[in-house]
Amino acid sequence: MPSEAQALARLDLDRFMPYRLSVLSNRVSGAIARHYSERFGLSIPEWRVMAVLGDTPGLSARDVAIRTAMDKVQVSRAVASLMRARRVARAEDAKDGRITRLSLTRQGTAIYHEIVPLALHLEDLLLSALGADERRTFDRLMDKLARQARLLMPPA
Repeated sequence: MPSEAQALARLDLDRFMPYRLSVLSNRVSGAIARHYSERFGLSIPEWRVMAVLGDTPGLSARDVAIRTAMDKVQVSRAVASLMRARRVARAEDAKDGRITRLSLTRQGTAIYHEIVPLALHLEDLLLSALGADERRTFDRLMDKLARQARLLMPPA
């Protein structure tokens, strides 16, 4: 519960860390998205689904939503679009027929392998603003903040 002093404080968005992270994330995602949208017609949610499945095939849509921090509706729409484009396939789980597992198709895998080097290159360009020590510090700080952010989430 915020204190009275916190309740009266002015919110300076230019210094408010969650806002700054959101804006930075949107700018970086948008820059990368322009590249893969023009070439492959992928939306940001579609690429995020493909990226997760390229790294970890066989996830359920629920698993994808958790890994990407996207809501279930976004994931469902992205998966449906990727299936129509024959970039993602769905298969029934061998142990639990209520669960379906997602994986990239041959076409999806080919696109994934074309985009990954581009995404890594753009990441390198962004991180080139930081020295090696700053990169290591940034990585540690991101890990710490991710752990702390989990504590802000209500229990499932």
